[in-house]
Amino acid sequence: MPATTANSITIHYDDHGDPSHPVVLLVMGLGAQMTLWPMELVEALVARGFRVIRYDNRDIGLSHKFDGAKHPGILKMVIWSKLGLRIKSPYSLSDMAADGIGLLDALGIDRAHVVGASMGGMIVQTMAIEHPERLLTMTSIMSTTGHRKLPQATPEAMKALTTRPKSMDEEVLVAHGMHLWRTIGSPAYPLSDERLRADVLGAIRRSTYPQGLPRQLSAIIADGDRRERLKRVSTPTLVIHGEDDPLVPLPGGEDTVAHIPGAKLTTFPGMGHDLPLELAEPMADAIAEHARGAAVAA
Repeated sequence: MPATTANSITIHYDDHGDPSHPVVLLVMGLGAQMTLWPMELVEALVARGFRVIRYDNRDIGLSHKFDGAKHPGILKMVIWSKLGLRIKSPYSLSDMAADGIGLLDALGIDRAHVVGASMGGMIVQTMAIEHPERLLTMTSIMSTTGHRKLPQATPEAMKALTTRPKSMDEEVLVAHGMHLWRTIGSPAYPLSDERLRADVLGAIRRSTYPQGLPRQLSAIIADGDRRERLKRVSTPTLVIHGEDDPLVPLPGGEDTVAHIPGAKLTTFPGMGHDLPLELAEPMADAIAEHARGAAVAA
């Protein structure tokens, strides 16, 4: 897997499709490696005429780790977030957005269609706010505006996300990961135990670095409410959301659409907080139609 220096740190990425085709940059979410973007979705986008680039965010996967950088702790951050209190973060969503833009720089790409899932949606929203000249379109998937009065994650989903595994034994980590995805995933599109186990085990063996998650979470919480900033976004925007998301409920996507001028919303019944394989083709259709529509309008 190639790596490059972007925004002064090492970023690992992969690159699929014809280099001459328009670029789709995929940005993954909290504590998630780039491999959580299913290859079925990547290949569906390539088949629709795009060059698709995935990358590991800072502090996850094979990209740069901020070892030793302090954060307030997950429990304290969750409590402070509910109270609307400010926290200090070792880096910001703006820094994470600049990583993606830096990757485009390193690869000699002037503009791209950016697609982000969950925290990745927040990152691409920040790209649209701070780097609009580099974006052709923006797609925010199962994400939100940061407005703390929106419906929050179910207690079960929040517990599954923030509970640490009891040990670093591989089988414990696999069981922990499978429980998390069963809790937050799509009720209408459950993965088989065999596929889920293989995916979780593959991610664990590729990279296990739980220390990065609380630092990424601190960047989310420190960023706060983006609604006023989103009102200035001029990038053509598509919001995709699952109608049965227990971690970031549908009102988060609806609020995103309400605060970005001209944004459009596509929802999928039975979709939770994951990227079901059964929705790879319709999701690729939605992203491709959005990208082509913006090109025609321009």
